[in-house]
Amino acid sequence: MRAESPTDGTARQRLVVVGSGIAGLYSALLAADAGADVVLLTKGALADSNTYYAQGGISAVLDEPAPGDTVAAHIADTLKAGAGHCNEEAVQVLCTEARLDIAGLERYGVLFDLDHDGDPALGLEAAHSAPRILHTGGDATGAGVAAALIRTVLDYQAAGKIQVIGHAQVTSLSLGGDQGGRVVGANFLHEGRHLGVHGDSVLLATGGAGQLFAQTTNPAVATADGLALAWRVGAAVADLEFFQFHPTCMVLPEEAREAEGNNDPLLISEAVRGEGAILVDATGHRFMPDYHPDAELAPRDVVSRSIALHLAKLGDPNGHVFLDATVIEEQRGRGFLAKRFPTLSKRTLQAGVDWRTELVPVAPAAHYWMGGVVTDLYGRTSVPGLLAAGEVACTGVQGANRLASNSLLEGLVFGRRAVEAFLYGDRGATGPLAPALPPRTGDRLASSAAGSGPHATTALSGPLAPLEEDLSTNPGGWALVLDPVPAPVAWEFESLPGPGAREVSFAEAGVFSRGALRRLMTAKAGVLRDGVLIREAGVALAAWAEDVLPLNVPDSSDIREHEDANLLLAAQLLVHAARERRASLGAHYRSDSWEEPGVVEDIDKRYTMSRKVSLVHD
Repeated sequence: MRAESPTDGTARQRLVVVGSGIAGLYSALLAADAGADVVLLTKGALADSNTYYAQGGISAVLDEPAPGDTVAAHIADTLKAGAGHCNEEAVQVLCTEARLDIAGLERYGVLFDLDHDGDPALGLEAAHSAPRILHTGGDATGAGVAAALIRTVLDYQAAGKIQVIGHAQVTSLSLGGDQGGRVVGANFLHEGRHLGVHGDSVLLATGGAGQLFAQTTNPAVATADGLALAWRVGAAVADLEFFQFHPTCMVLPEEAREAEGNNDPLLISEAVRGEGAILVDATGHRFMPDYHPDAELAPRDVVSRSIALHLAKLGDPNGHVFLDATVIEEQRGRGFLAKRFPTLSKRTLQAGVDWRTELVPVAPAAHYWMGGVVTDLYGRTSVPGLLAAGEVACTGVQGANRLASNSLLEGLVFGRRAVEAFLYGDRGATGPLAPALPPRTGDRLASSAAGSGPHATTALSGPLAPLEEDLSTNPGGWALVLDPVPAPVAWEFESLPGPGAREVSFAEAGVFSRGALRRLMTAKAGVLRDGVLIREAGVALAAWAEDVLPLNVPDSSDIREHEDANLLLAAQLLVHAARERRASLGAHYRSDSWEEPGVVEDIDKRYTMSRKVSLVHD
């Protein structure tokens, strides 16, 4: 049933938000404040999100920035970290509008840490040229931000402004056949029942897919649900080869990693190595000096690759090394670890390791996916009625390697812009198939959230162009487009290994399980990749897909079966993107990186994949 405005009796627009991380919570609040009817679906509790586990802060150049800092500097730092692969316009939007959404967060109850003078305490992080990182609760910014937004969402629910449905696994998106394939709602599992909700638009804010790999900093809910939902209705995706790994995540026992509902990852901050902790292998050998002159203090991606290389040399790509923090206690005195790292000291002890006297097992862990569902600068995907924001989206902001503390910021800025598109984008359109009118600039909603009064707005220069035109006729129903290049190149998922790859039989791949998928992806498509490993991964995934059928929505009331199908589909998409990018770039590292003689591969070329549109309605 459509909600009606209390003033004029007219039907209100309904926005269905899927996900309760920073992008989902913030967008839901903004839409509700603007008078929309908002339904918020989350697959677990409201706090089950990547946002909640984010130890870092939020980067932003404020009205009164740190001495010497500028928006231009933030833009430059972001572009540099992205390895030449960023969408520069998106980066400009992100950095320019950051201050607006920081003010918006404060209106919704987020209290940022202050210095002794009562000003925002701005921290400095790797690859930032000036202090511009806001924190709340020190090293628990994600939890602090999530808690404040959740409290406000619950207040809005009590006031009838937002309908929250928890423990709702969205299984598919509804398409309106009489509206040209427009997304008009979402279907979900709730308490064993198959239910659905209608909406004028659906905003995907479902986060990432860390559960693709054996080790991850992501909670158990990060199973690529949004990516799979979007792909199945024909949305374009891009940059899936770029997956950022954190070098030191505590390795839990096998039974704990496999246990359903284990959503308590433990990332060991670089600051521990900064205080003097070292990395050793099972023999006690300190191996990092063998790989880089800066040893444990080398850049994050270098440390991750070095650990992976060392484990590969030892013949155990799914294994782990050890972080030795006992040397810190020896050098700094007894009790230093507990004083300097109280949270980590408590968490490691809870996990069964007293790091004052014992080594901590660690391994590189999947941390953040730069790629996702392709959107424009207002969260609009290639499918009408479908929006995306946060880690599930690919705005082009993160490029090939995310700059620290830009992830929460992206969820804020582009989540708010997606709501702008929802509220104002279609006004004046001649019909449901007409391109959306350009939405107003982002100041309107952000200033509303910040309580700072109206801002002048200007429109973009023209109508929204289609994000992707799928010209493929291949029977497999897949297309790969080199953006902004000419004609699409048809391809389909691996069925036979390519040159140099050994045959991987179904028997060798084994029966599909989530654990087997994680081990495969870690060994063949993780931190280290080459053509042979990638092709072998593709063959094994194709064998599993014959049984799991990840393109289809599982006919099951078991949430785990839906997650497994989503993970397998995401793995296939990632592996194919990794195969197509033959040169190493950013977080995508290939030990066999090469270019054909006489051919220069543009590093900023984007590989955009989309499912054949005609198959969506078959």
